[in-house]
Amino acid sequence: MKLILLGPPGAGKGTQAVNLSRELQIPHISTGDIFRANIREGTALGLRAKSYIDAGSLVPDELTVTIVTDRIQRDDCKNGFLLDGFPRTIPQAESLAAALKSMNARIDAVINLEVPDDVIVRRMAGRRVCKNCNRSYHVKTIPPKQEGICDSCGAELIIRDDDRAETVLERLKTYNEKTAHLIGFYVKRGLLLNFDGTKEIPETTREILETIGKQDNNL
Repeated sequence: MKLILLGPPGAGKGTQAVNLSRELQIPHISTGDIFRANIREGTALGLRAKSYIDAGSLVPDELTVTIVTDRIQRDDCKNGFLLDGFPRTIPQAESLAAALKSMNARIDAVINLEVPDDVIVRRMAGRRVCKNCNRSYHVKTIPPKQEGICDSCGAELIIRDDDRAETVLERLKTYNEKTAHLIGFYVKRGLLLNFDGTKEIPETTREILETIGKQDNNL
């Protein structure tokens, strides 16, 4: 299946993406990861993206879509993929749809995780990240074995600036102003599937798999 994962920052997209990718055996594709991989490998696309990033500018939609399109044409995506972090705007969504149409493909479903803003602020206040290996934890839901210490490498766990309340509120404002419009875009196309992101992680994963499984049978 070809899926898109939507939801505000802190809704649990990363965790659900890992679970769904494993269960469906399709790659989890994050635009951030794609950019970093292309830059690390020194590809022509990566070098173009790096020039914008180094200048503190946003990577243009045209280049972002080209990089994503290049990624989803690789062999590991022949049975589908899960896009996380893209598209972020309606122009990106329209460009993605056009690119897929040229490949005789289309998005099967858009998974939208719904979580109230106040819940997100509380969630992210409890998030901790290893400053060495970047593994994520949460003081309540995914605590480390030893408080403040990473299970994997033993380095210190920190609170990222992105997870502080004032920053989270600003990110939610940006999301609601830009990315949230995608919800209406995909509703009109009959692709949007809403899920309660406040439930326990395994329960939400199960509900998503059951829903898209039923939908897949009807395709």
